Amino acid sequence: MQETRQNRIARLLQKELSLIFQSQTRMMHGVMVSVTRCRISPDLSICTAYLSIFPSEKAEEIIGNINNNAKTIRYELGTHVRNQLRIIPELRFFVDDSLDYIDHIDELLKK
Repeated sequence: MQETRQNRIARLLQKELSLIFQSQTRMMHGVMVSVTRCRISPDLSICTAYLSIFPSEKAEEIIGNINNNAKTIRYELGTHVRNQLRIIPELRFFVDDSLDYIDHIDELLKK
């Protein structure tokens, strides 16, 4: 179970990452990236972010680009939260496919 401090920092990182992705995906028309959940390690050194990508057909390509640019994203995140955090955590990104899973279950139930 995560502590209160971890939850507060995870919410802060989720909000700031979503703002970063919102500004970056504005240039790419037809693609939307949203941060669905952030988890942070107990020592506050690693942040695992789950991203929901629309359309889901481009998810693997986009998550590959995001992982290649993780250092740039971390630097930009550091400029946003430098007054709240002493050390900016290492970022790890994963695709959150829970919405696709829900759609698949709905289709199966309709049959």
